[in-house]
Order: sequence, then structure tokens, then C-alpha cells
Amino acid sequence: MDYSIKICGEAGQGIQTIGDTLGRVFSRTGYHVFTAQDYESRIRGGHNFYLIRFSDRPVYAIREKIDILISLDLPGINLHKEELKESGILVYDSRSLKFIPPKDKTSYLDIPFEDLAIKHGGSKIMSNVVAVGAVLGMLGMDIEILLDIIKDTFKKKGEPVIKANIDSAMAGYDYAVKNCPRCSFSVSAKNNPKLLISGVEAIGLGAISGGCKFYTAYPMTPSTGILNFMAENSIDYGIIVEQAEDEIAAINIAIGASFAGIRAMTGTSGGGFALMVEGLSLSGMTETPIVIALGQRPGPATGFPTRTEQADLNFALYTAHGEFPRVIFAPGTPEQALYLTNRAFDLAEKYQIPVIILFDQHLADSQWTYDELDPGRLRYYDYRLRADKLSLIKEYKRHAFTDTGITPLAVPGESEHLVVTDSDEHDEEGHIVEDAETRIKMVEKRLLKKFPLLQREIEPPVIYGDERPDIVLTCWGSTYGVIRECVDDLSGKYKIAMIHFSELWPFPLREKFDYLGLLDKAKITICIEHNATSQFTRLFKTETGYNFHYRINRFDGRPFTIEELEKRIKDIL
Repeated sequence: MDYSIKICGEAGQGIQTIGDTLGRVFSRTGYHVFTAQDYESRIRGGHNFYLIRFSDRPVYAIREKIDILISLDLPGINLHKEELKESGILVYDSRSLKFIPPKDKTSYLDIPFEDLAIKHGGSKIMSNVVAVGAVLGMLGMDIEILLDIIKDTFKKKGEPVIKANIDSAMAGYDYAVKNCPRCSFSVSAKNNPKLLISGVEAIGLGAISGGCKFYTAYPMTPSTGILNFMAENSIDYGIIVEQAEDEIAAINIAIGASFAGIRAMTGTSGGGFALMVEGLSLSGMTETPIVIALGQRPGPATGFPTRTEQADLNFALYTAHGEFPRVIFAPGTPEQALYLTNRAFDLAEKYQIPVIILFDQHLADSQWTYDELDPGRLRYYDYRLRADKLSLIKEYKRHAFTDTGITPLAVPGESEHLVVTDSDEHDEEGHIVEDAETRIKMVEKRLLKKFPLLQREIEPPVIYGDERPDIVLTCWGSTYGVIRECVDDLSGKYKIAMIHFSELWPFPLREKFDYLGLLDKAKITICIEHNATSQFTRLFKTETGYNFHYRINRFDGRPFTIEELEKRIKDIL
């Protein structure tokens, strides 16, 4: 069983509400769920859609063909009707859309969303709930889980609101059951509810588990979801959340908070990260730990503000003036986003460096299901010298020369010791200097001694598929899911595998996994990226000398579908 549902319409019509609610119902029923969104950069109007795929086996990406299309606007019917499978059904409200279907189209189902909402819920605003109920009726599913979600969602608004929503949901459900006799969907009851989580929620949870106590940002898609998540959970976890006036302020406030003794994070997208460049160098020079969530979207300039791309790898790697170490993670799933963000805080404080979480809109907004996420893999260790430990030290130097380049990190104001640093080149105590000898020693301390240690912290890529493949698909970041499904689909005919990189810099060593040896033995190697210039391919060649046989790129702001990517792989083969 593998069904896809697309809800489309204008911004402001509640598309996300319908999609989110259905995703929660399916995941609580015990099905594997993957959701994705496509939306324009506007609050009202335009054309958006929300895609939900659910199955009795794990799913990680979107397919082109859909089983149910719910169109809340007229353009959506024309744009997406050809995506329906032969057994698919288009659902619409003829009265609100002023739409008359072709006479020979038995696959069109007219449901009066607005009329049912007004009659049973007292307002057409309940149309979304009617639509959710109608979908469950079409699928032949039990509606009780939806009713429980409604009760939980609106419990603070009182019984009248709960009743209006329940009545609306039941009206849609009953109408679909009675008027959709040709629906051939078979969705059986399941158990074992699953966790449904998005990329930005996972990054936020990773930050909380990593001890983040200060988050600051200027809203910018696709990182705004992290700001919202941290704000929603700020009281429960004792986090200060500050919406800065711009990205320059955001990174400098975060650096100040970190210097003062707490773990701090900021988030932005490419345009905002451009403003953070000087602050990034400040973190590097002062060796102040900071975590930055960099959400990629198509550029240059404002580009496609609400769509996806993987074109900021070079930007994250080479931006900022001067030379200093940094770590770059690029999670491919919410699970990776959780654990890598948690590790980002650990490495940032352990090595006193900036760490960048590189994600994109597709990962940020998509939702995945899991049976469970292992909290035992999360770690928190306070590397700072606080009051008691600091008072035991006779002499403290913020930037003392050490064998590892890592200096004890003290908290200012918690002892008689002076904790100071300067953005100019400085001596061991943190005061400005001009001499060449100290400059050389400081660069060796900050960069050359730390970098080999950081390299050993980086985990190698993961391999999925045939252990001795003839064909290797290499990728990084959010392309994980779609390439994994392609490997599954093609494995019956080919000896094929995927190598996925989520820890990009420092570039992983080969001691734990000789990924280069695997590539050398393969007959065909393909690197797949969401950018025009194959940024990871070029980085890979720079670091290893290896050049992939083929490249597959997509850079129109949309994610790969399984069918499209499989066709492009087969064209090469």
C-alpha cells in the first residue's frame, strides 16, 4: 500500500492545516509518512500545494503520480489533474470554484466543503476540517484518531469550538462515504503510532538537547521555523529567544551570549548569512563557540525565497576573511538533523569554533515518521570553567598556548581572573599585539593544531545498498531520501548503492570507511546535487583527487521526484 494525496490552492486557504492534520492522522494510525510542501513567497493568493505520501513501508521522498487531488482553487485542477493515477480521484467544491467537470469524468468528486462547514460548523472557516474528514471517508479509515486530535488541539478553546470542528469533520466523512462509491482505496487499521517530525523541528530539538539557552535570528525562510520552534519551547526549557533587527545584530548578539557563558545559536538563509560574514570571523578570531543554522534556498539575491537548493556549500565553506577552523554538517533526514545539531553544540564548545548546520527548504519543511529516536545518542558536556573550577586556577590566560590549541574556556565574572579577548590579533591574555612571532603562534594554535583533531571527530559517509556495487550514487544533504528510494527501485536490476555525506567539513578521513576505494572499484559513479555547478563534486575532487564519471543536477527550486531521478539515472546507464 502506497498512497499520495495532494492538496492545492491559494495561500491563506488552509492548505497546510489540511496537510498537517492528515499527516498526524496517518502517523498516529501507524503508517509511514512523508510530506513535502511547495509554496510561493506571499501570504495570500498564488498557488501552493501540500503533498502527503503514506505507506505500510518506510517512504522518504515524493512520487509524481497521486491518488487523491483536493483542489481548493480552479488553477489547481488544470495544473495537477494530469498527475492523477488511473484510479485517482479529483475532489473539489463546484459551488465555491464555479467549476463544472466534463461529463465523462467519473473520477471527479464534488464535495460542498463550504456548505457543509456552514451547516455543521457555523462558519466556512471549517471547510478545512470538512476536507480532512472527507479524505478519511474516501479512504475508509476510522475517524476516531482525527476526533482525538481535534479535542486535543482545541481543548483550551472550549466545548463549543470542539463540537463545531467535530461536527464538520463528521459531515465531510459521512458525505464522502455516501457519495464516493467508486473509491477503491483500502486502508486497513494499524497499531504502533509513529513520531512525525519535520527538519526544522529536529534541528530545534537538537539545539535544546545540546544545551542551547540563547537563540537569536532575523526571520528568513527557510530558517524561520527554527525561530518559531525555539520561541514556542522557550519557557519549558529556559531559553532566551530574541528576534534581532537584522542578521548582523543576530550573530553578534549570539557571540556575546556565548562569550558570557551560555550556549548560543543563530539561524538564517543565504542572504542573511552574507551579513553575518564579519561576525563569523569574529567568532573565529576570538575562539567563541557558536552554532549557525544556514537554510539554503535558490539565489542569488532574493532568488526563490520559498524553494529549495544546495548552492551554498561553497559559501559556507569559504566565506569570512582570514583562516580559522569551522565544522559544516548537512543533515539529510530529520533524524540526522537532531543528532548533528546536538553534536554541533558539543564540537563548537569543545574546540571553541563556529559550527554550521547546512540544510535547505526541502528538508526544513518535509516531515518523516520514525518508530522512535534514540535519546541515548544525544550528549551534553559542559566544557567551560565555571566558578568553582576557575577559582582553583592560579593564572588564567584566555588564549594560552597549548599542545592541542584548545584553551580552558572560562566564564567572565565568576572569579577574580580576568577573562578578555580582542578581535585584533592578541596575546595569550587576549590583549592586542602587533608582533609577527605572536601572530604565527596564534594561527598555529587556532587553526593548525585544532584542525587535525577536528578531522578525527568527523564521521565518514553512510553507504546504503549493495556492499560491492557496480554503480554508486553519491550525494549530500537533503537528497538522501529520494536517492535511497531510487536504490531500492533499481536494486533488482543493478548492483547499486548510495554513499551519503552529512558531515562535510573537515572532509572525512578514510580510516573508518574507505569510500574512495569503493568508488574506484565501481564501474559507474554519479554525483547528484541540487545546484548548477556541482559544488560537492568539485570539493570531493579537491580533497581526494577523484572525479565522478557523471553528474546529475537540478536547480529549478524543486526537489527531485523518484520517477524523474530514476529516469535520469537510467539514461546514463
